[in-house]
Amino acid sequence: QVQLVESGGGLVQPGGSLRLSCATSGIVFNIYEMNWYRQAPGKQREFVATITTGGGTNYEHSVKGRFTISRDNAKNTMYLQMSSLKPEDTAVYYCCARRLPEDYWGKGTLVIVSS
Repeated sequence: QVQLVESGGGLVQPGGSLRLSCATSGIVFNIYEMNWYRQAPGKQREFVATITTGGGTNYEHSVKGRFTISRDNAKNTMYLQMSSLKPEDTAVYYCCARRLPEDYWGKGTLVIVSS
């Protein structure tokens, strides 16, 4: 079956960095658009970043220039390098593999940005 497993979350101070990973299995990874979403406490889930099968990227405005999405098709894994983290980046981060109409989600990894 399809599995997406996020890792790399944790507690980090403002201005710090974290690297999230999304390891996948059960899909032909290189034909899926890969995405990061996040959900802050009390808020709706929101788009963070996407990377296409060809490596094109797009970012939500507030993370542009601070976050970098990447993928390693040989490892069936996607990454999110997060730098200059702010308290408002605190959220559960989810990865999503999309090839419409298919849409698969992981269970999330918690990122807390606090001093």
